[in-house]
Amino acid sequence: MSANPQWDISRALGVAKLFHLVCGARDACVAPFLTLYLRQLGLAAPWVGILMGTKHLIAAVWAPVCAFLAKSYQKRRVLLIGSLLCSVGASLLMVLVPPLDRDRSCNGSHSATATVLPPGVTLTVNVTAAPSSASNHPAGARSLLAEGSPGVSGTDGFREGPGEGSQEPFSHRLDFFAGSTEGARTTSRVLHPVTSGMEDTPWEGALRVVGTSLPLLAGGTAVASPASRSAAKRNSWALDLSLEGLRWTFILSLGFMVFWELLAAPLEQVADDSLYEYLDFVDATDRYRSLWIWRLLGMSAGVCGIAALVGQLDCFLTTSGPRGVVYFYGYSLVSTLALLVSIAFPVPICRRREPSYKMVKALSLVGGDPHLIILGLTVFLIGAATSTVQDFLFWHMKDHGSSELVMGFSVALGLLGEILLHPFRSPLLRKLSRVGTVGLGLGCLAGQLLYYSFLWSWWSVLPAQILSAVSHGALWWAVGASTEDLATPGTERPLSSMFRGQFYGVGASLGSFVGGFVVMRFSLPVLYQACCVVLLLWLALFLSIQPRLPQERKVNYTKLLAMEASDTSDSEQGSERDWLVKAMKDEHSDWRG
Repeated sequence: MSANPQWDISRALGVAKLFHLVCGARDACVAPFLTLYLRQLGLAAPWVGILMGTKHLIAAVWAPVCAFLAKSYQKRRVLLIGSLLCSVGASLLMVLVPPLDRDRSCNGSHSATATVLPPGVTLTVNVTAAPSSASNHPAGARSLLAEGSPGVSGTDGFREGPGEGSQEPFSHRLDFFAGSTEGARTTSRVLHPVTSGMEDTPWEGALRVVGTSLPLLAGGTAVASPASRSAAKRNSWALDLSLEGLRWTFILSLGFMVFWELLAAPLEQVADDSLYEYLDFVDATDRYRSLWIWRLLGMSAGVCGIAALVGQLDCFLTTSGPRGVVYFYGYSLVSTLALLVSIAFPVPICRRREPSYKMVKALSLVGGDPHLIILGLTVFLIGAATSTVQDFLFWHMKDHGSSELVMGFSVALGLLGEILLHPFRSPLLRKLSRVGTVGLGLGCLAGQLLYYSFLWSWWSVLPAQILSAVSHGALWWAVGASTEDLATPGTERPLSSMFRGQFYGVGASLGSFVGGFVVMRFSLPVLYQACCVVLLLWLALFLSIQPRLPQERKVNYTKLLAMEASDTSDSEQGSERDWLVKAMKDEHSDWRG
């Protein structure tokens, strides 16, 4: 068998493990920190939510289409190599997006400083406009915000732009520069101009700050009052795409991210399908199940490594612009390494004639099975809730003073916890049943979201990350076991792919779209508390409806025939060792209660 390289299973598994390890590190270089980078570009939460929602939606729709075409035309290796090669350049396009604040230094400092006032104390800011001639302010000059230029920092901590200010309230300028590039850490001020009798210079005089809205700052303890929070809600500058700088930043970010996702999204599914079919030719698919661990190990190493490099190399690579360009350089470098590994990645040459309508058959199976319908709605809600954590948790941590290294360690902590819990997978599913494990996972996810809404320090997120082993790992084990047992022969993988790709991806897309506007209208804690309430309500409905569903006690003979020979040996004595009796008892215990 080893004489033919096509069927060298040991070599194929070794290459596959290395490929999963490298691709895990590659994804972890950017994915966890992408929304943080978009925030540093100056985009507010709604626009970041739109960008991430579009990204999730493209991955859910485009990946299966490319996988089907690559299989039909036997171009899987071409797609793998092309996806990795083009992703190297596409990711670097994000570095070219101009930030709203072009004066930002490499250490993330900003010229605008937020001042927290005690209740009842007002702040008076004197802004003196120097006389200027018509030559300095041409008639066709745009305002500072429309031009997108950084302006000049004044002694009061705010910037005075060179353009005409008569077309835009000065309070909007202060709001823009104090809040736009800091995302959730905004300082909204309501300013009332007090003129000095000089009608030709309306900005010459005193501007009195009568309200301050400031969420909890990094290292600070100031919370906005209800009155000032209401004033901040009325401030809609962050949604005004008529501002030229904001419009170009958003449009370029959207275009580059769509192009990047179209190239990168099919990689994982095409690689998984190729490896599974390769192992299926020699009846070695049982060894396919353990490869996911290597991907999690790569993600753990990648997220910690890139987070450590950001603090060391960011100022070396760029002295101006947003912090985080190292993420994209690291992604491109690791993608190049994955490209080299993909050349030897196992791709089956011979192809079995299989029906091409398996995805349609899997979809019809979902529509006719109430168990799968309820499970699909559960996965949809899991995707929506999880996307809010992926999109905005690092914003919340940044507001409390967390560094990128702490953020990376928090992600690695959850991934390692999932790996350590894996040896208890079978006992957990056997003791709690699939329904009980799904309920436990939903409860842990709701508890995490509630905990996130009450963060108080830069390290306070770490204890909750341990629950990710259950809220993500055990939850998906139960979902996978359910789809495998409820699927008809030949639809196991299409059904599992539909749940992990389409149902979860569409839910994540909707969660990102809605979550951004909830953060803008209310706050991050409110978003997490709302998600917690929705999950708890669905958990109660999920558990209450299960006894009323029709109980299906069928034996999956495909799985029985694939059991190890030790379970079917003729030397085993007694009915307790008989594989058919044992399987029927397991099937009965799974749906009991």
